[in-house]
Amino acid sequence: MTRWIRWVVGILCVGVIVGVIYLPVLRRRLREAAKLQQQTAEQARRELTQAVPVNPGEPRVKAKLFWASGNGDGALMDSTVELPLSNDPVLRAKQVLNTLLAGPVDADLRTLPPDAVLLAFYILPNGTAIADFSEALATATPSGIQSEQLAVDSITKTLEANVPRVQRLKILIHGQEVETLAGHLDLTGTFLVNTKGVQAASVVPAPVAAPVTTTPSADKPAVPTTDKPAPPANPASKPVAPKSLED
Repeated sequence: MTRWIRWVVGILCVGVIVGVIYLPVLRRRLREAAKLQQQTAEQARRELTQAVPVNPGEPRVKAKLFWASGNGDGALMDSTVELPLSNDPVLRAKQVLNTLLAGPVDADLRTLPPDAVLLAFYILPNGTAIADFSEALATATPSGIQSEQLAVDSITKTLEANVPRVQRLKILIHGQEVETLAGHLDLTGTFLVNTKGVQAASVVPAPVAAPVTTTPSADKPAVPTTDKPAPPANPASKPVAPKSLED
């Protein structure tokens, strides 16, 4: 009986030792599996949202995209790319934004994270556009007012150059409103996109009074005035001198 107890205790001790040794390895593998699953879901979502229908028969137009200038001063530079863009403003916006998310040839000029995905985009009747991005836009954008402002400016300027219908932009993260992009830039409001359109809509011309015109009467046609003296009223009405009494 004592021998069996020793065997059981020994086996339990070995199991505890093995568990202590392999537990960190197991945890690491679980984390890697979860990360891989998340990346796979993100990739699937990317492929789904980036499958924007494009009519091959549409002519290729010159689209203007804005990426970092590369000078480290927080400025943007425009780059012209030929794309078969749709005439529909929503589809057109998705096409240019997905091209912007794909990034420039030089990765150092990228303004948006490579893992960021445009989940949804639509335009309200008042011209305000709603752009819903994946969480990577907030988590992978470098924290700092300059980098965050650069990311938003590249989006707004690209929309302004290619989609005149968009007047303002509201950015959501995974369908939710967040306070900041990566800790600094405020996302609770909207960003001005088309400054010319907003100014034109805000300026209402003052009503102009209609000119006052005199319409001649149907019975009495209008007669232009002249400088000639008016003729005598009636020759027959001229007074006649009385005859002399002597006559």
